[in-house]
Amino acid sequence: MDNYIKQQLADIDNRIAEVTPLLGDPEMAQLARAEIEELEKQKEELKTSASQPITTTPYESDTSHKSYNPNVAILEIRSAAGGDEAGLFASDLLRMYLKFAEKQGWIVEELDRSEGGIGQLKQVVLKIHGRDVYPNLKFEAGVHRIQRVPKTESSGRIHTSTATVAVLPEVKESEVYINSADIEFEAFRSGGAGGQNVNKVSTAVRVKHKPSGIVVTAQTERSQLQNRENAMALLRAKLWEIEQAQKAQEVSGARSAMVGTGERSEKIRTYNFPQNRVTDHRIGKSWHNLEDILEGNLEPVIRTLQDNLDKPA
Repeated sequence: MDNYIKQQLADIDNRIAEVTPLLGDPEMAQLARAEIEELEKQKEELKTSASQPITTTPYESDTSHKSYNPNVAILEIRSAAGGDEAGLFASDLLRMYLKFAEKQGWIVEELDRSEGGIGQLKQVVLKIHGRDVYPNLKFEAGVHRIQRVPKTESSGRIHTSTATVAVLPEVKESEVYINSADIEFEAFRSGGAGGQNVNKVSTAVRVKHKPSGIVVTAQTERSQLQNRENAMALLRAKLWEIEQAQKAQEVSGARSAMVGTGERSEKIRTYNFPQNRVTDHRIGKSWHNLEDILEGNLEPVIRTLQDNLDKPA
């Protein structure tokens, strides 16, 4: 059992000791009893988490001939260049993909989120389940650029900002070997919204892969065990992409190749509000229904990209 979990168990025992005397108070007994029951439940959960190896259960599907599951994708959106507008644009992209997923009947899990100011998104990581999720979303990876007049811009000047999107598949454990000695695991208290017991126990996790320097976080589940599994799935996907890039003799890792540095010039798509236009620069095609696309009506864009960019296996 690592020191993080030992400390958390000690914290829970201390809290139980603090609450126990209240059982003798007629006015507080019921609340105290409920609090103790919840703490005991969290204690058992932490013990279960500590007994589990840092790994995940392979998914089950009928795609055993593939190294990844096409019915699951990990979608990562980050604000990039452009200050506050970049954060607002990242929120717009998140809304667009959530609406598209809803139209497709897909299931979305949020693994991690970091917010800026009101309505601004620094980063979000989603795990999306459904038929052919990865083949449908894989060409969304790259730098997305938006051109519009911010609400705070009194002179009407068009502002340009960017957000980056990475799309990773869920990879089989057999495809990526991760030595447990190479993993640095940390538990911390989630800062997200939740019930009365949120932040009382460190259920969020941060996993660092020391050889590559990759750090992943998962904090939206109440269970530390589930957050560990989600973090390891995300880490495995990122390592797999790097391996694929190396096999293809690319200079940089797959995620870097996908999203670059987030500079305005490194773009795959532009959303131009004044011209009501969305342009994908890889195929040189534009659609003049920007608002409709941002409402999640991505089918025409995705189908066109598949027709032009998909290569036979």
